[in-house]
Amino acid sequence: MKNNIKTYSIINIADLPLIDFSQIAENDETTIRATYDGLKFIIKYNIVPSFVMDGSVVPLQVLTYSEALILANTAEWQIPMDNKEIIKK
Repeated sequence: MKNNIKTYSIINIADLPLIDFSQIAENDETTIRATYDGLKFIIKYNIVPSFVMDGSVVPLQVLTYSEALILANTAEWQIPMDNKEIIKK
């Protein structure tokens, strides 16, 4: 397996308009991973984006790949099982 050297940052959804998608791995708003409640999202990058460097966007948390994987499997980042059936229909 290839080592993942990306950095993962949890961002407040209010900062979404400040994200320059040309500087991160996600393409646009439709490709971000958000919490179930929609209040936070995660971005990944190899080089710290300018909007983080200049303080325009302050990450709530900065994670490694392993830490992000663990976080993504928590209830906050998952659709509850009873709602998965509704979404499939």
